[in-house]
Amino acid sequence: MIIKRIQEQNLLAELTAVKSKVLILYGARQVGKTTLIHETLRGFQGKVLEINADNIPFMESLSSRNLDQLKGLVHGYDLLFVDEAQRIPDIGINLKILHDQVPGLKIIATGSSSLDLANRVKEPLTGRTWTFHLFPISAEEWASYYGANDYEVAQKLPEWLVYGLYPEVLGIENRVKKERYLQELTQSYLYRDILALANIRYPEKLRQILKLLAWQAGNLVSVNELANTLQINRDAVSNYIDLLEKSFVIFRLSGFSRNLRKEMVKMDKIYFYDLGVRNALIENYQPLTIRQDIGQLWENFLLAERLKTSTYHFHHTNRYFWRTQTGAELDYVEEYGGQLHGYEFKWGSTSARAPKTWIETYPEATFKCINSGNFMDFVRLGKAGG
Repeated sequence: MIIKRIQEQNLLAELTAVKSKVLILYGARQVGKTTLIHETLRGFQGKVLEINADNIPFMESLSSRNLDQLKGLVHGYDLLFVDEAQRIPDIGINLKILHDQVPGLKIIATGSSSLDLANRVKEPLTGRTWTFHLFPISAEEWASYYGANDYEVAQKLPEWLVYGLYPEVLGIENRVKKERYLQELTQSYLYRDILALANIRYPEKLRQILKLLAWQAGNLVSVNELANTLQINRDAVSNYIDLLEKSFVIFRLSGFSRNLRKEMVKMDKIYFYDLGVRNALIENYQPLTIRQDIGQLWENFLLAERLKTSTYHFHHTNRYFWRTQTGAELDYVEEYGGQLHGYEFKWGSTSARAPKTWIETYPEATFKCINSGNFMDFVRLGKAGG
């Protein structure tokens, strides 16, 4: 089962452009980056050289800074595909040489962490790259692949909110095997790049932080509180969270404030790109009917799906939550084109009212309640106010 990814058409459009740039594809391990590139290249007319960063001879050539050696490597090829490029020393400088000195050569590189690969390519390739991101399968992609209507998609929610949307998980029918895969993912792949990229003094603290964040998903996160709980300093906690974010495990929302002193902006909320990973970290695969955290799951799911489709459709917005010290709050605020759009997420309710303080403070803003009946309108096209 290979679900067609939205990014495929975006990548192919750039590959077929007359003057192409170096394409960089970021995404966590196991989300399907290599498969996506292979599927994209089916529509590419030309000879492809595929290099895995673990192949030592190729690795030496791609880190050589030697023009003749680099030209010899790609001679006769129309496209160079470097998988997991962050593991190759000086990859940015060498891709710059190839881009500048081998006219017509198309280049694609993938990376599992924006931390290391971005550092390696940012300065050498300034103005020469297009960056793309790939996440676990989106509800929009699943619906398109199966030709499912909104009702049929909604029937998958009890499974997705527990086991997530990693490609391999979707292909596993047995729930025990789904859980086994997720445990393997969180105990092995999840930490591999993070531990390899950063000089982490206490690896176990990283795992503890991740588990605490999983419990607190969707809640305000206090860095000081985490530091006290784990008995490490505040800067270390902030560094760990930054590493997890740049490795595409978590993402954060900041508080929105424009008019009121009492609006809360000092702490962020943290969410997971995939709920299967989140539930594996807390070892809870119970069905939704008996869970106490359904509100957290629903909020996390909607925000992750909105982020996926907004990214894929190049719908760039400012994203926030909104909360006041008096208790008024909105789950999500999106700012686009100078317009504010407020959202409340309700799993078990079909309606909700905008807080009075929100209406009074931002009278021109829109408001909408997102529930299991209309959520596809919210996640499908990534349009503000949708």
